Amino acid sequence: MNNLINELLQGLRATTYWEFQAIVAGILYLVFAIKEKKICWFFALVNAATYVYVSYTAKLHLDALLQIFYIVMAVVGYLNWNKEKDILHIHTWTATLHLFTLIFTSLVSVLVGYLFHKYTDQANPYLDAFATCFSLVTTYMVTRKVLENWIYWIVIDSLMIYLYFVRDLKMSSLLMTFYTIMAINGFLVWRKIYRQQKNAIS
Repeated sequence: MNNLINELLQGLRATTYWEFQAIVAGILYLVFAIKEKKICWFFALVNAATYVYVSYTAKLHLDALLQIFYIVMAVVGYLNWNKEKDILHIHTWTATLHLFTLIFTSLVSVLVGYLFHKYTDQANPYLDAFATCFSLVTTYMVTRKVLENWIYWIVIDSLMIYLYFVRDLKMSSLLMTFYTIMAINGFLVWRKIYRQQKNAIS
């Protein structure tokens, strides 16, 4: 236990200003996203813009590219959520659509992982490719308020705990642990809202 505390303290001391800023913005994004507050996309943009630099310097090139996509999706998400609530409801995808998404995205992840393993100095190329490709899909799901996005994030964030830890970004790894917990909470909150919406319609 003492070793774990010491590791966290060392990680905190090693945390740069930029990583700390990204962490704070990321937490605020999640809190407001769960509450369906459109200001969450402002903090998503700050978080992503900062992590472009943090990930690149840690040689997580795929993650850096992913953050650029997040910047674009922060704008798209704001525009979508800026509509009236009765226009964009929380909804679900069919099992068939999820199966197609899982198979197609997994195949793309293997291909991207292979290319980055062969032609770059990318750390953990296949794991990072998996996290990156599925994050692209899941971020789109958030902008469209698809309920199951939180389940995808639970898996992705759990993977990112390991990726950041082995790259010595211990506070970001801790943030991903918090993200995983918040994703579980987000799913429960959105599912409750979804059921209330269904009952109101029926």
